[in-house]
Amino acid sequence: MSLTRQLWLAVITSTILAFAGSFIVSMLTARNYLENQLAIKNRDNASSLALSITHVPKEPVNIELQVAAVYDSGQYEFIKLTDPEGSIMIEKRSTGEEINAPAWFVNLFPITSRPGLAQISDGWKQFASIELVSQRGYVYEELWRGALQLLFWFLAGGIVVGLLGSLMVKALSKPLNAVVRQADAISKRRFETIPLPRIPELKSVTEAMNTMVGRLKAMFEEEALRLEEVRREANLDKLTGLGNRSYFLGRLGNELSSDEAHPTGVVMILRIAGLAEINRNAGREITDNLLKRTGSIVAETVGQDPSTMSGRLNGSDFALLMPNVTEYEQMADNLIGRMQDLAASSDLQLEGGTLAQLGVTVYHHGENIGTLMARLDKALATAESRGGNVWHATLSEEGVELTSMDEWKQLIENAISSRTLKLVHFAVTKKGKILHHECPLRLKTPDHDDWIAAGSFMPMASRLRITSKLDLAAVTLALDDLKKTTDEMAVNISGESIPNPEFVLELQKLLQANPESRERLWLEAPEVGVFQHFDSFVNFCQGLRPYGCKIGVEHFGHRFSQIGKLHNLGLDYLKVDGSFVRNIDEQAGNQSFLKGLCSIAHNIGLFVIAEGVQTEEEMKILPTLGFDGVTGPAVRESN
Repeated sequence: MSLTRQLWLAVITSTILAFAGSFIVSMLTARNYLENQLAIKNRDNASSLALSITHVPKEPVNIELQVAAVYDSGQYEFIKLTDPEGSIMIEKRSTGEEINAPAWFVNLFPITSRPGLAQISDGWKQFASIELVSQRGYVYEELWRGALQLLFWFLAGGIVVGLLGSLMVKALSKPLNAVVRQADAISKRRFETIPLPRIPELKSVTEAMNTMVGRLKAMFEEEALRLEEVRREANLDKLTGLGNRSYFLGRLGNELSSDEAHPTGVVMILRIAGLAEINRNAGREITDNLLKRTGSIVAETVGQDPSTMSGRLNGSDFALLMPNVTEYEQMADNLIGRMQDLAASSDLQLEGGTLAQLGVTVYHHGENIGTLMARLDKALATAESRGGNVWHATLSEEGVELTSMDEWKQLIENAISSRTLKLVHFAVTKKGKILHHECPLRLKTPDHDDWIAAGSFMPMASRLRITSKLDLAAVTLALDDLKKTTDEMAVNISGESIPNPEFVLELQKLLQANPESRERLWLEAPEVGVFQHFDSFVNFCQGLRPYGCKIGVEHFGHRFSQIGKLHNLGLDYLKVDGSFVRNIDEQAGNQSFLKGLCSIAHNIGLFVIAEGVQTEEEMKILPTLGFDGVTGPAVRESN
C-alpha cells in the first residue's frame, strides 16, 4: 500500500474515532442541557398559566378557554388541571407529534421532558393545581441539527488534513523517489549522485548514499586507470608511445579481415639506417632522443584520424597504417623530407647524410597479412639498395576501380530508394549458442550481381553526409527480418548519425511502429563515434531506452581510459575490437588488460563480446578472460 493511501486510511480512521467520541459526548451534553431548558420552560409556562387562571372568574368556561388558548399553540404534549381532592378538572393531551429527526437518533438519545407544576388560587384558598409538559420535537430537531453540524466540520477537517498530508507526502516522495532511483542505479552498477533534500532525516540518508556512490565511483576510476596503464604497457612502445609490433599487426590484420574495414589503404615502413652504429657512436641518450623525434614525425604524418595508426615494429623500424588512402606519393615525400631535415639538424655523423629509408605498399581488403608484409619488405629493401634518404613503393597487381563522388551518391541513393540493400548475418555466440546475429549492410551494384561490403561504401556515404539514410534502411531491414524469426539481430549505427536529431526521431518512429520485434534488436555504435559525440550519445541512449532495444558500443578498447563515462548510460554490452583479440593466446600483456576490462564492464552491468576471433586458440582462452560472447571467422554455431 502506498504511503498516500496509508495516510488517507489513518486520517479517515482517526476522523471516525474522533467524531464518534465527540459525537457521543456532545450529544449527551447537549441533551442534558436541552432537558434542563425544557424543564425550566415547563415550570415557567405552568406558573404563567396558573397566574392567568387565578385572576379570572372561576367559571368552568373561562378556565376552559384559558387552558385551550395555551394548548392550541401546539407546543405542549399535555395540560392537566386537578382539584384539591385530586380529581381531574381539565385534561388536554396530544395524540402524537412529528419529529424531524431519524428514529434511530431519537431512540439513541431519548429526551425526558419533566412536567412543570403550579398552583391556582381562588382568594386565599387553593383552587386547583396545573401540570404542563412541553412538546419534545423541536428539542430533537435542535439536537439533530447539532449532530449534522458536528459531522460536517469533522468531514471538512478530515479532508483538509488529508489534503495537507497528501501534499506533505508528495513533497517527501520526491527525495524518497530520488533515493530509490539512486539505489536502483547502484543495483544496476550505475553511480549517480542526487541533490540533498531539505528534510534533515532524508538529508542524512542522501549524504550517506552519495558518499557511498562517490567511493564506488572512485574505486571504479582507479581500477580503470590501472588497466589503462596495463593496456599501454601491453600495446605501446615505452620510448615513443607508438603502438608496439603486436598491436600494430593486430590492427593491420583487423583492417584486412574485418567486414566493416575500408577496402583499401596504404602501409609504410620507415627504417632508421645504421641505428646500431649511431648508438655506439653517439650514445644511448642521443639515440633515444632520435627515436622519440622520429616517432613524433611518424605520428604527425598519420594525423589524428582514429582509423589511422603509427607503430614501432622493432628498434629501427616504424610503421604507418592509413586506411582509405591510395594517393601516397606526397605523403611519402613529406615524410622523407622531414627525416632529411632531422638528419641535417642533428649532430650525428651520418654516412652520406642518410638517416632513413621508406617502403610503401597499397593493401586491399581480404589480402593475406604475410603477403602484404613480404611486399613491404621488398619495397624497403629496394629503397635501401638505392641509398640515401629515399622511398620506394611496391604495389600488388590488384587495382582499385575509382568512382567519382557524384557516381557514389547516385549509387547509394538509388540503392536506398529501390531497396537494393540487404543484411548479411554473422553469428555472435555464447558457449556455442546463438546470442544474436551481427548484420552489416550490403549494397548491390547496378550492373552486376555483386554486393558491396559496408567498408567500401560507408566512407563515401560519410563524406556525402548520407550515413543516416543508410542506417535507417538497415534498421528497417532488420525489423522486417525479425518479424520472420525468433532470433535477435544487431545493426551498426554510424557515428555521424548519433548527433542527428532527425535520424533519432525517425529511428524512434520505426521502433514505435514495431513493438513485436524491437526488443530483439541490438543497436551498436563505434567507439570513435560515441566519444566524438558523447553528449549526443547520452541523449541517443535516453531516447531509445523506453523501446526496449539493446544498445552497445563496438570496436571498443582504444579509448578504454574513458570507460567511466559509460557507467550511467544504461548500456547493455561492449564489443571489444579485434586488434586486441588477435593472437590473444600469445599476448600475456593483453590478456591482463582484457581480463580487467571484462571485470570492470561486468561491474557496471555490461555484457562483453570479443570481435574478430580468428583461431580456435583465441576462442578457447577468451572465456577464461571473462568474455561473454564471441564473433569472427572462427565462430561456429551449435544447435
